[in-house]
Amino acid sequence: MSFRYAVIGYGFIGRRHVQTLKDFEESDCVAVCDINPKRLEEIKEIYPDMEVYDNADELFAKAEIDGVIIAANNNQHKELVIKAARAGKHIICEKPAAMCVSELDEMIAETEKAGVTFTVHQQRRFDKDFRCVKECYDKRLVGDIYTIQSSLYGYNGNMHDWHIYKEEGGGMLYDWGVHLIDQILYMVDSRLVSVYADVRNVINQEVDDYFKIILRFENMVTAEIELGTYFLSDRPEWFERHWYVGGNKGSMYADKFNPEGKIVRTTRLLENVAEDQDKSAKSYGPTRSFGVPEPGLIVTEEIPKTEYEQADYFKNYFKALKGEEEFLVKIPEVRRVLAVMEACRKSAETMRSVDFE
Repeated sequence: MSFRYAVIGYGFIGRRHVQTLKDFEESDCVAVCDINPKRLEEIKEIYPDMEVYDNADELFAKAEIDGVIIAANNNQHKELVIKAARAGKHIICEKPAAMCVSELDEMIAETEKAGVTFTVHQQRRFDKDFRCVKECYDKRLVGDIYTIQSSLYGYNGNMHDWHIYKEEGGGMLYDWGVHLIDQILYMVDSRLVSVYADVRNVINQEVDDYFKIILRFENMVTAEIELGTYFLSDRPEWFERHWYVGGNKGSMYADKFNPEGKIVRTTRLLENVAEDQDKSAKSYGPTRSFGVPEPGLIVTEEIPKTEYEQADYFKNYFKALKGEEEFLVKIPEVRRVLAVMEACRKSAETMRSVDFE
């Protein structure tokens, strides 16, 4: 069985979707829709047999397709999903699925009414760095986890293309925040109690380019997410992915999207001694708890190795489309992420923590 798809929006990610659909035996990309004539000329040069359209209405009226991947600007997702649903097409929508929860609810109603499948391209659930951390969490490799820190930093400051415009769904909370929040919510199996966020425009005029988000869960895990497009350091490989996981049996750090790091433990703990102790600098360092560890006190183990690829998203998708598996990315999960993003904006505006769930 081969599914015929169209891609709406031939930008950076749209180009990747066309190639992905052609790489899978279960699918083919037979049509592309974009309002930019230069992009349509480009696609015809690469794929002379490809059907091209400059508006979605004509695509849905003429193209013989089973489904669409919507990769247009964020503010266009709602309208395009509803049109695709009414045309009876299966739908993959780029993230964020909608600009807000109420928009998504309208999209859900239309897709359910039409009886079409609807999911979202949250492919970073398959990133190697995330899966490494998730395995640490799932297997309790550092004991009872109390903190998870997820961060990503850049040096350029400015964003590009339509991402600089608020009305089109630009900004880093929509662009990367949706991925980083989704990863934490997918990993931490607990009710989310509260959300605190600082969301700022540091370099960009209209849209956010920095955020720090603190998520507190009922199982006593606190997750901290930080991203900045102008967050500078001269440390080697600073402008990469970073994770830190703290537990009561050790810690784990993992840097880079292809993660490098260690699980770190101590061979013994300092004793809690009530009576007076040796106060020499040699025994203390800066203080007793934060002094230089003696040789052999700190030991390390290798972090988990994972073999996931972002293409695994589509492997699951086509199996689910054929009824062999469930869709990995479920719409209630997508809705929960959008709700957290709304709570982040509310928290940033009020400078207060927001109760959740």
